[in-house]
Amino acid sequence: MTGSEAPPSFRLAYVPGVTPDKWVRIWHERLPDVPLALTQVSAAGAAGVLLDGGADAGLVRLPVDRTLLSAIPLYTETTVVLIPKDHLVSAADEVTVADLADEIVLHPLDDVLGWERLPGRPALERPATTADAVELVAAGIGVLLVPLSLARLHHRKDLTYRTVTDAPASGVALSWPEDAHTDLVEDFIGIVRGRTVNSTRGRQPEPARSKGGKQPSGKQPAGKQTSGKQTGGARRGTGGGHRGASGGKGKGRSGGRGGKPRRP
Repeated sequence: MTGSEAPPSFRLAYVPGVTPDKWVRIWHERLPDVPLALTQVSAAGAAGVLLDGGADAGLVRLPVDRTLLSAIPLYTETTVVLIPKDHLVSAADEVTVADLADEIVLHPLDDVLGWERLPGRPALERPATTADAVELVAAGIGVLLVPLSLARLHHRKDLTYRTVTDAPASGVALSWPEDAHTDLVEDFIGIVRGRTVNSTRGRQPEPARSKGGKQPSGKQPAGKQTSGKQTGGARRGTGGGHRGASGGKGKGRSGGRGGKPRRP
């Protein structure tokens, strides 16, 4: 590397609710010399950040434009309804969309569930963000359906949530530009997919050097075969020691010793 070349680094974008901590920790263990920079982006803006080169890869919410971005789905989140703790819905362990028919259901502009038809009754205005919608839920103005991770992200002591069994779900994926599948991206793919350091997929570690600093010549150590196990006793002596078709050890077909024929 010349003095003008920047050291390698990896930039990872992630959307609210996603927690990349485990994968980042493994990255630092496996590639301690390659810094990893984290950037939180909005769910709607994640694709633009990747396509503009603002990050090498991102933990984003599905769907993504597969003509421009590659994506590996990682998991799908449970959808919950966020409600005040004293709300009637809190008496149930889980609910359906139909159970919310009489509720004012808030629909923030940054919603990630992709409703075809929002349940319940619409609010007069759409909140600008999920955080704004949470404040309205706390004020008793309506309820909010979000992925579980966002309910936890916006946790408040005066609010609780319940699973909505038939609501749309939000999937999370690792994504990167279609034309920018670099070695470092492949390294991160291996981490999120749980590959070991010595996995045959992705980049391979450099061959171990000998004590003298030379690369191995490809020869097998003494006493090891290069083409699998031998069949028979060729290892004994230097001539004709392998087994015959009858399975005898060095004996003639007549079965006598020293090759002498048997007397009739």
